[in-house]
Amino acid sequence: MQNNQVTSFDPNDESWQGLELTDKAAAQINKLTSNDLSLLGVRLAVKPSGCAGFAYVLSMAKETSDDELIFKHLGACLFVPVEAMPYVDGTVVDFVSQGLNQMFQYNNPKVQNACGCGESFNV
Repeated sequence: MQNNQVTSFDPNDESWQGLELTDKAAAQINKLTSNDLSLLGVRLAVKPSGCAGFAYVLSMAKETSDDELIFKHLGACLFVPVEAMPYVDGTVVDFVSQGLNQMFQYNNPKVQNACGCGESFNV
């Protein structure tokens, strides 16, 4: 597939895999949302960006939308817009520490290549 060509995604199709949160990712989402009762979880979207084509975008979710899927683990909620699913279906979301840095990491089986800086990917 090229940068902007992805097959359509049907949430009712039985062949899709969904997303998985690791225990560490769920714990971090719970930590991020624990001090603000208006937060429901974290939203993961995808936007055109960078030299490889797309970038992951995380934001805090204060409301839900009918065009989102919700993935739950250990009380944490990850909201994903349906239009992002062709790019992230099958992804395992983890939270890792590398030296002094801590970050969400996306183990996405659809990624064909990523830019050298790790900020963008191509499916």
